[in-house]
Amino acid sequence: MTIDASISASQPAPRRRWRIAAWAPLIVLVLLCGLITAINPNFMTFGNMVRISQAAMIPLVLGLGATFIILMGSIDLSVEGGLTLSAVILSMLVLNGANANAFGVFGILIVLLVGAGVGFANGVIHVRLKIPSFMVTLGMWFVGVGAANALLGGMAIRINDPMIRSLAIERFLGFPWGVWLALFCLLVALVIQNHTRLGRYIYALGGGEDLAALSGIPVGRVRILTFTLAGVFYAVGGVLAAAQLGLGNAQIGNGRLFTTVTAVVVGGTALSGGQGSVLQTLVGVLIVVVLSNGMVLMGVPPSVQIGVQGLMIIAAVALSIDRKRMRIVK
Repeated sequence: MTIDASISASQPAPRRRWRIAAWAPLIVLVLLCGLITAINPNFMTFGNMVRISQAAMIPLVLGLGATFIILMGSIDLSVEGGLTLSAVILSMLVLNGANANAFGVFGILIVLLVGAGVGFANGVIHVRLKIPSFMVTLGMWFVGVGAANALLGGMAIRINDPMIRSLAIERFLGFPWGVWLALFCLLVALVIQNHTRLGRYIYALGGGEDLAALSGIPVGRVRILTFTLAGVFYAVGGVLAAAQLGLGNAQIGNGRLFTTVTAVVVGGTALSGGQGSVLQTLVGVLIVVVLSNGMVLMGVPPSVQIGVQGLMIIAAVALSIDRKRMRIVK
């Protein structure tokens, strides 16, 4: 009786700690905004909010795809490859300065299919050949960038399609259409996460793949579908990146992987899987973007900014890991 009572009394504490940890990124974001505003009041101007939203739209879309992969307990390093290949193919299909193509909306649909294909290949190779997701997606990163280089031959293609350019130029309620597209992607991700069987299965795999398999969950199929879904989000990120720059080139994805993983982890999604959400990724993206924007307003050198981001991701991982469940650290 005493043992049972002591066990039941000890159970709520970890849950309370997790609830507090889940709110920690939002608290950090609010405190960060307050600190930067106190140092430079220009931070809270509407124009700066628009700049922050523009800087956040691509990391948010990429982070949504990466969140599902990490929730499942895997890792996806093909972010830059998928984005680069998608942006380059888009620049070649819509109205541009290099050929006579003008597929418009159909060009975007083709790009989304390409992104889904890259993600599907990641999932199939990972599941069927039993290769760790880290190695599969690392290879696909280079495949995507290499294919983009081969298609362009080292050149860049200027995008002249008004619909694509409108995502970055035209505005609704003061914000570019690309920002609204990113928020729509967030809504789609929320529906998938909270109201579909796939979302529930992703959490189940992250909580324990063996238990999920014993419960009748088709583990391999869920993994392939999740990687395919992530590939679609990376393709949308490629569309937004091409619209923002107004061109497609093989360097368009440089640095996106670091920002994506940083945002997901800083938002509180555990690298071990099973804990986190796409809303937490939104908070993580805002923390990364607000910190970067604030350091610029405060005159912090770029080299120091990179160091601060590196320390931030180390701290976020340290806070998100449940060390009581880890007997071995590899």
